[in-house]
Amino acid sequence: MPLSWNEIKSRALAFSRTWADAANEDSQGKPFWIDFFEIFGITDKRVGTFEHAVKKLLGTDDKRAKVDGFVDLFWPGMLLVEQKSRGKNLDAAMTQALSYFPGIAERDLPQIIIVCDFARFRVHRLATGENFEFSLADLHKNIKLFGFIAGYKAQVIQPQNPVNIKAAERMGKLHDALKASGYGQESPLWQADHPLEVLLVRLLFCLFADDTGIFQPAAAFRTYIEERTAVDGSDLGSRLAQLFQTLNTDPAKRSKVLDEQVAAFPYVNGKLFDESLPMADFNSAMREALLDACALDWSAISPAIFGSLFQSIMDDKARRNLGAHYTSEENILKLIKPLFLDELWVEFEKVKNNRNRLFEFHKKLRSLTFFDPACGCGNFLVISYRELRELELAVLRASAEKTNASGQLNVDVHTLLGVNVDQFYGIEIEEFPAQIAQVALWLMDHQVNLRVSEEFGQYFARIPLRTTPHVVHGNALTIDWETVLPAANCSFVLGNPPFIGYAWQSPEQKKDVEPLFAPLKGGGVLDFVAAWYVKAALYMKGNEVENQIRAAFVSTNSICQGEQVGVLWGWMLSQGIRLSFAHRTFRWSNEAKGNAAVHCVIVGFGLEDRPNKVIFEYADINSEPHAVTAQNINPYLVNAPDVIIAKRNRPVCAIPEIGRGSDATDDGNLLLSDDEMHDLIKAEPAAEEWVRPFVMGSEFINNTKRWCLWLEGIPPAALRAMPLVTARIANVKKFRAASKRGKTLQMADFPTSFGEPRQPKTDYLAIPKVSSERRDYIPIAFLSQKVICGDKLFAMEGATLFHFGILTSAMHMAWVRQTCGRMKSDYSYSNTIVYNNFPWPELSKNESKTALADVSIAYTAIETAAKSVLDVRAQFQAAEAFDPAITPPPELLASTPTASLADLYDPLTMPPALLKAHQKLDAAVDKAYEASGGKKAYKSDAERVAFLFDLYQRMTSLLPADVAKPKRRAKTA
Repeated sequence: MPLSWNEIKSRALAFSRTWADAANEDSQGKPFWIDFFEIFGITDKRVGTFEHAVKKLLGTDDKRAKVDGFVDLFWPGMLLVEQKSRGKNLDAAMTQALSYFPGIAERDLPQIIIVCDFARFRVHRLATGENFEFSLADLHKNIKLFGFIAGYKAQVIQPQNPVNIKAAERMGKLHDALKASGYGQESPLWQADHPLEVLLVRLLFCLFADDTGIFQPAAAFRTYIEERTAVDGSDLGSRLAQLFQTLNTDPAKRSKVLDEQVAAFPYVNGKLFDESLPMADFNSAMREALLDACALDWSAISPAIFGSLFQSIMDDKARRNLGAHYTSEENILKLIKPLFLDELWVEFEKVKNNRNRLFEFHKKLRSLTFFDPACGCGNFLVISYRELRELELAVLRASAEKTNASGQLNVDVHTLLGVNVDQFYGIEIEEFPAQIAQVALWLMDHQVNLRVSEEFGQYFARIPLRTTPHVVHGNALTIDWETVLPAANCSFVLGNPPFIGYAWQSPEQKKDVEPLFAPLKGGGVLDFVAAWYVKAALYMKGNEVENQIRAAFVSTNSICQGEQVGVLWGWMLSQGIRLSFAHRTFRWSNEAKGNAAVHCVIVGFGLEDRPNKVIFEYADINSEPHAVTAQNINPYLVNAPDVIIAKRNRPVCAIPEIGRGSDATDDGNLLLSDDEMHDLIKAEPAAEEWVRPFVMGSEFINNTKRWCLWLEGIPPAALRAMPLVTARIANVKKFRAASKRGKTLQMADFPTSFGEPRQPKTDYLAIPKVSSERRDYIPIAFLSQKVICGDKLFAMEGATLFHFGILTSAMHMAWVRQTCGRMKSDYSYSNTIVYNNFPWPELSKNESKTALADVSIAYTAIETAAKSVLDVRAQFQAAEAFDPAITPPPELLASTPTASLADLYDPLTMPPALLKAHQKLDAAVDKAYEASGGKKAYKSDAERVAFLFDLYQRMTSLLPADVAKPKRRAKTA
């Protein structure tokens, strides 16, 4: 074990006194540096080579030559020393040291250069370019510059450090070479790739141990490979097997004649090296690949993200986008801070000046347990562990400072540290990530221990491993969580379960969720992640100490929108679940190039109705959150009552119903592109009478010309006179007759009609079913009854300017964003959930003359503002954009702008005049809602939605239960 800093400083002082008069490089240089290493307890001469031969560059830039040179002391990958006699020029010595670099292999380049004339040291740190200079007498004051020699190498770990990517890439090369060699495939005892995965995890640990003081001296693993294995790699596999066996054996039980270099490695334990693996065969290239990996500084690796990077090397497709698959620390902290961390720090601040309470708080930290039932490579567990250890360090610092005013923490750290990896539990369905998660926790433990060592002045390491994280390889949806961590012992459940929509679930996944969703009416529409919520609720309910467990999951925002809310959260609320904090929709991503981003929420919940609820809101999905206190957080993540918006067959208010347009069910025979329409009319002019404009959502928004054959009421003789049209009708009949759907089979007898004709009988207001979430307003417009409405549009017959004004207002859009489902991230409007449940302003509350006058004013203001919106649109649209049945004369088309609704409502191209018209409309609509208790002005969508939920609750409490329409019996094909 490395010496304590106090011992090292004491030895440094003695060294300075011993060598105070040294002056001659030739006679005293070598003994000087042998003695120097003994300051750190390093007596093994293998760490460095004296008079190391190397080619160096001499001459000017235009004429350089390589000549033989000899480095005074060289430790590959660690340090290079150029020693001079007393009084010599250190600048010249540094130039000489740098001249050796061209002759040194890249992986052997040192981390620091030291030039010395006995009386003075100059240290150059290559990674940062820093220079330090001090006298021999002050060596003890600067001794921490050389802490890596003793195994002290605490660093500020930076997740975005390129070394993380570089390390994964180098491990990837080794993985590929071993896999190509067929390693582990020859034995039926293991599943495919299992031996390879275990071998790589072991090598990962060794690489990390080599740079963080677990192995002594530093770089012992690398030195062992370089010195004790053949250059052709022929004996590397057997040497590794011997090393792994040694690492798994208590020194007291090791062979008495074990090779001295191997015997110097510590006993690791932790079952990391327990399993017997087949012998790996290496060649020279594979040995080089391993040595290249050794050359990196593994102390700088972030265990929090490296696990995911490491896992991605196993997947060729994932490796091409290396760095896009880990979860950023920033996003993990968004979950763990409100779940437990912020509260613990507040508690610490309250007790830090009271010794007894501080002691009890420390005991509490040791008692907490953390469970991630979809842990992957352990990102959430690793960051949680690091933060808990950071808090424990603050506790120890506060305790020590009360007894030691100097600030030097002279305490026995071995006995005081309590927080450990055995407080962390996980379930992971894939074996390799489960192994990585366990090792990542050990690596993080050691990195934090290095920080502790720095601060407390004594080396601290938990080797051999006495405690183990509890990471189970298995299916979290079929495993009883009680067998992993009894609920009575669990403090927090957290994590980032898989993002898989219900339509994309595999048969195996559907089978896994079926028993969990069975108690939930309509559970078949739920995303995969919902299963973790259900299972967490059941886990909490089974707890002997109810209200103890608190949970938080990252999820796609779909579970807090649309029909999934009623299905999932209706059941969750019935189980007593209450929300304690939430992050509203934000972009879940990291800074890696090419990363995939998902629109996510974070939901914190439990059985306890906790005070101090917080909602984290975002101005947009890419912005930083700001916290807003809430009296209650409902399933839509709004500060409002626990209202569930379920499917409703008719509107809650006295307004026209809306319905979907017509579905052709024609295999492309009744629908025509613009070119097909012109070709048809050119060939059969009589068909023009039966061609109508046809619009679906995309055509409607983008002003794309599309047409259809609308043959309602066509005389048989007229149809027979058009053979091309007749041929299309024959194809429709054939297509429908081949269907297995009962209704489609029935419509085969009526091939001149749309499969599901639902054309409005009057002019109508069209609302697209799907619209981009980038738009502040869903584009809606009035269309002529002559325009055939497709089934990707909703149609409102009898609509007025008042209806248009309300539906295209900020108030309605706030409701849409919260209650509608999503198609990817786009709004997926519905009549049964969004429209039928929307609470319109109560403009006919009573019949007094004053009230009637107010109603008239409100109606008029909204209609006037709505007409202004349409008038501004008209300045940018051709007449046919309003009524595609009208074909303007050519001269009008030539001079009239033809902006589509997509153009007009894109946030980047929306005309200022149109935006101002909408803002006036928003103000008029807000004014109309004041009579129902609304505000004059709203700061955010969340405020609008909170008001609308309250209004909805008041409205629906007075309504009779919505009677569901009887289901039609499915007809057999």
